[in-house]
This record gives sequence, structure tokens and C-alpha cells, in this order.
Amino acid sequence: MPISTALPAAAEAAARRHAILMILGAAGLFSLAGALVKALEGAVPLAQVVLCRNLFAIPALLPLLWRAGGLAALRSRHPGLHAVRLAGGLLGMVGAFYGYAVLPLATVTALGFTMPLFLTLLSIPLLGERVGPRRGAAVLAGFGGVLLMTLPGGAAGANLAGLAMVLLGAVGWALAMITIRRMGDAGEANVTIVLWFALGATLVSGLVSLPGWVPPRPGQWGLLVAIGLVSALAQVMMTEAYRRGEATLLAPFEYSAILWTTAFGALVWAELPDGWDLLGMAVLVASGLLIWHREVTLGLRR
Repeated sequence: MPISTALPAAAEAAARRHAILMILGAAGLFSLAGALVKALEGAVPLAQVVLCRNLFAIPALLPLLWRAGGLAALRSRHPGLHAVRLAGGLLGMVGAFYGYAVLPLATVTALGFTMPLFLTLLSIPLLGERVGPRRGAAVLAGFGGVLLMTLPGGAAGANLAGLAMVLLGAVGWALAMITIRRMGDAGEANVTIVLWFALGATLVSGLVSLPGWVPPRPGQWGLLVAIGLVSALAQVMMTEAYRRGEATLLAPFEYSAILWTTAFGALVWAELPDGWDLLGMAVLVASGLLIWHREVTLGLRR
């Protein structure tokens, strides 16, 4: 009996370790993709960057489709929700990519963690959820962290247009997450959601980018291909992580992206956050983790 109970426990521990390593790797790869976008230095139009990010990601996502049963997995009964998810995801991608071009990497990542805050606010009208005083206080604290980053001397305060675009992108990601939650509750498969977004984003960004197409140079093509492949690998790793581990275990590890982007920014662009930036990042991360803990771990809404 002791052997029979020890083996499942050991297997569960190994699966959790694997999931944590996968989520850490995904956070690192998403950060690397952001660094690659920043390396373009705004020389390639934003619509073309979005196009290549999704177009070159599709081949890397095909194994997920094959594992889910082939083209039949693309059938969906929720085209309207996919359209809303596409709009939110594109807004999130445009906001983040614009931010990478004009703000330090770590600043964009930290501002991106306002997504759980906007998710909480949007869940009131869109999901009919109630937000109690404790959860509301966490949201206010998070936005206080944003204000700290806009103080004179802070990177975000020096470029309010970049700040606004990144925050608008976070609203888009929050809308996409709410839509994904609704599709998941309706029984839509993860691979269906991921691939329809990649296909739709490729089509929309392709149509937008064609009229003003700027031919990328060979080095820029290399960066664009790498952005798509790295992002796809990160998506696959994140999907695998959440397939093997609980959200309650993994969500906090996504915040390791702050460490990755701070390291990339410091080593490549000599971007060193000042005291207000660091304080704002700390408040943002703390408020986001509190919301995750209360909503996912404790199942509370107050």
C-alpha cells in the first residue's frame, strides 16, 4: 500500500514541477518576443508586425490542431464570440507592440499586468459579477501603482501616449480573456480558440497592412519570423503548462516576466527602472497577485 500511494504522489509532484518550468519558460519566451519587437525600433509598420507575429505562428500551432483531431477541431458554434475575442486580442497586441517600441520593456510588462484589474471591472457589466470592497481595493491599489509610474522621472510619465496605448491594450486583453472564459464555459476547445484567433488576426492585419506595405530588410525579416515562432512556442508551452497544472499554482509564475524583461532591457538597451518605476511595478504585481489569489485560489468575489 505505501508504494501504491507514493507513486501517484511522486507523479503528481513531477507533473507540477514540469508545469511550473513550462510556465516560466513561456514567460521568458513572451518576454523575448517583446524584445524582438523592440529590436525592430519601429522601422516596420505595426500592422505588418502583427501580421507576421500571427502568420509565422500558425505552422507552429498546427501540432495542437493535429492532437485535437484535425480540421474538425476548428468547427465552432460561437462565431460572434470569436469575433469579439479577435477584436480584443488585436487591440491588446497593438497596444503592447506600440509600447515595446517607445517604452522600456519592463515598464510595458508591468503595465500589461493591469489586465486583471480591467478584467475585474469589465466582469461587472459583461459577466454580471459583483465586486466587493476588498477586491475593489486591490483594483484601486493597482491603478495607484500605474500613477506611481507616471510621476516625473518615470519612464511611463515621459511618454503618456505609450502609457495610454499599453493600458488600452490591457483593456483589450481583459475583453479577450472574458470572451475566452465564456467560450470555455460553452465547451469551446482551447485549440479552436487559439487557431481561430491566429487565422483571424492574420487576415485582418494582412488587409490593413497591404495598402501601405513597407518591404522589410533581410535582418528585419529574420526578426519578424522569430517573433512569430517564439510567440507560438510560448503559447504552446503555456497551453501545456495549464493542461498539466492548476491555475492556482501557475498564475503567480507568469509574473516572472517582469524579471525577464528587466534583464533584457538592462543588458541590451541599458534600461534601468528608477525608484518610482520599481515601486509602481511592485504595487501592480501585488494587486494582481491578490486578485488572482482571491478569485482563483479562494473563489471569492468580495
